[in-house]
Amino acid sequence: MSTDKPSRQTFSVKVNGTDRRVEALPETPILYLLRNDLHILSPRYGCGGEQCGACQVQVDGVPRASCTLAVGNIDDAEITTLEGLNHGPALRAAFLANNAGQCGYCLAGILVAADALLQTNPRPGRAEIMAALDGHLCRCGSHNRIIRSIEDAAR
Repeated sequence: MSTDKPSRQTFSVKVNGTDRRVEALPETPILYLLRNDLHILSPRYGCGGEQCGACQVQVDGVPRASCTLAVGNIDDAEITTLEGLNHGPALRAAFLANNAGQCGYCLAGILVAADALLQTNPRPGRAEIMAALDGHLCRCGSHNRIIRSIEDAAR
């Protein structure tokens, strides 16, 4: 029986525009790296299985679930969380104006997805917004206000 422990490795990532070197086991989910090691708390643990969107971050500009994406698969990637969004101020203002969040648990992931959408399509229609948010669960029932907020931020 082997008593060898898995070894931590050093990975290079850019998080919200800042180059970081982190030590972790290659299979460590990015979510744990962000929250536990880098103290970035906006991505949240929801389901742990890519079903709710609460943990979503952008990896090289693409929305990804951070709960299952291993740090070993993102060496040299650029990770963007709520704190580093390009359209963050406009989205936050629109969400506040429309009272689009109630509990707020899911909002960081929704804002990350909305920002990625606005980067690729600055004037999305309602159907495109709904498609971009398809994997996000909000239990508060504020979906219409969320969609309206993204429409407002795009104007």
